[in-house]
Amino acid sequence: MIPTLPDFVAGTMVLSITVYVLLAGADFGGGVWDLLATGPRKDEQRALIANAIGPVWEANHVWLILVVVMLFSCFPAAFAHLSTELHVPLTLMLVGVVLRGSAFTFRAYDRDDDIVQQRWGLIFSVASVITPVLLGMCVGTVAAGNIPLHDSAEAAVIAAPTFVARFVSPWWRLFPISVGVLTLTLFSLLAATYLTVEAHEPDTREAFRTRALGATVAVAVAALVAAVLAQRDAPLVFAALTRGARAIVLLSATLLFALTAIVSLWKRWFQLARVAVAAEASFIVWGWAWSQYPFMLPPTHTIESLAAPRSTLLWVMGTLIAGTLILLPSFFYLFRIFKRGEALEIEH
Repeated sequence: MIPTLPDFVAGTMVLSITVYVLLAGADFGGGVWDLLATGPRKDEQRALIANAIGPVWEANHVWLILVVVMLFSCFPAAFAHLSTELHVPLTLMLVGVVLRGSAFTFRAYDRDDDIVQQRWGLIFSVASVITPVLLGMCVGTVAAGNIPLHDSAEAAVIAAPTFVARFVSPWWRLFPISVGVLTLTLFSLLAATYLTVEAHEPDTREAFRTRALGATVAVAVAALVAAVLAQRDAPLVFAALTRGARAIVLLSATLLFALTAIVSLWKRWFQLARVAVAAEASFIVWGWAWSQYPFMLPPTHTIESLAAPRSTLLWVMGTLIAGTLILLPSFFYLFRIFKRGEALEIEH
């Protein structure tokens, strides 16, 4: 099958989601480890998390904003349908993002009293746990085809006559929940592995190394449970990920990078572990995208059928190319300045 312009636009959205997972996903994972920080060095662990997230966490959300804007502009029918049918989890997710960011900022600038810090820290951590789960549940709901696009409003009402049946039941199922848990464990793995590189104290680095190894097991278990449930609740996803040459390539690459990450963490090759975990997460995202292709709203509506007119797609992609020439250097400069600043502080 030769990719079309709508396919290229959708692929660009997948790449943006991938970057969001690798950057903002690790920020959410940092909140998980902030909640689970224990022992005599828990304050040092939380300080490391705050220092790693602080300079970049707001900027990382630009990738999710880009996906939303492209969905709205290039696939308006899909945007309208998703924002309507999934308005409950999407609203809760938005509340989680706001609470998380607000609590993180207030904790940094409020009084240093233990009670005040614990209050903001708890809000930050709980929101960091709930939000990724909701994000994964939305993805799992769409992938499973639980919210098909009907031909008319009357048909949608007939298919789901009550509020719960239409707006709650589709995402409150075992398969979407399993994808939500997989998302949370994957974000936690990213954060713990990244923090082994960020840490400069041996004890703190070892603490996150142990957490990263534990998170690899959690990701494997969550992925296995999601696969078992997909066979029953999301047969299109299961078939796409278990049949054909591309499925074999995706699964093999994911497994290879997962094993590389485990060995690297075990051997304390932290730089390699960070690369391997990022690659593993990327292939998991691409596996999800491939499991839906060519559908945007399974099981009936494809990317092609939901795309905006060609002129709209061309204008959006042209604008995106121009914007990328500004965005990517800005991101590179942002990370370079702050990481260089941290290195200079350590030297002094």
